[in-house]
Amino acid sequence: MDDLQLIGIAWRLDRLRWVPTDVLTTIVTSDGACMNPAAGRPPDARDDQEFAKRLCGGCPVQDECLELELRTAGAETVGVWGAMTDDDRRALHPHWLRRGERIDRGER
Repeated sequence: MDDLQLIGIAWRLDRLRWVPTDVLTTIVTSDGACMNPAAGRPPDARDDQEFAKRLCGGCPVQDECLELELRTAGAETVGVWGAMTDDDRRALHPHWLRRGERIDRGER
């Protein structure tokens, strides 16, 4: 993912900057597609990026999930959150930090 894409994602997440972390947690755990999987088996994929897109495809709370993970895990993020791989989220993290303060950033 290039820097312009990452900057665009960071800007998009700005709409969530004042949503409290506990509210984001409730939204993601109640409405997140991966939190209530319909089929017990993860999707087949060639690589981590394709896996993230398939796992999170159609999820209505991708941005909330991504914002939550950036707040709580920061640069130490692992797994699939917000339809992004951990490498892509690590690359996004500095751009997200430059966008300014959040209401709270959770544990660090």
